[in-house]
Amino acid sequence: MTFAVLLMAALLQSAPVATAEPDAMEGRWNVDLSADPSQPYLKPMNLTLAADGTVSGDFYESTIEAGRWKAQNGRVCVSFRTTDGTGPYHSAACLVGNHIQGQTWAEHRNFVFVWNAARSSSGS
Repeated sequence: MTFAVLLMAALLQSAPVATAEPDAMEGRWNVDLSADPSQPYLKPMNLTLAADGTVSGDFYESTIEAGRWKAQNGRVCVSFRTTDGTGPYHSAACLVGNHIQGQTWAEHRNFVFVWNAARSSSGS
């Protein structure tokens, strides 16, 4: 290997990994559940990330149950369960820049839905 390649490899290994702070994911979000971009379908999500790794709040007007969060590899992510009264919805999402990318699986309804969320303009 050339010196330049070795130097670049050493710099990449020692470069600090970007860190995401849990408080950056906290607050009020508008989740875009639109199946058709011409027909917006937004629902609220409110997240509170506690120091013990738990997540509370609500998603799609249902209380978050058994929520957990983790900050690792330069990003912060959450996983939680909600219910519509007939079965559970399992959601996982990560903060990406200034928005959230997530997905929800509802086994009882036989679907996975991929969604995005933007910070709510009504406060954090």
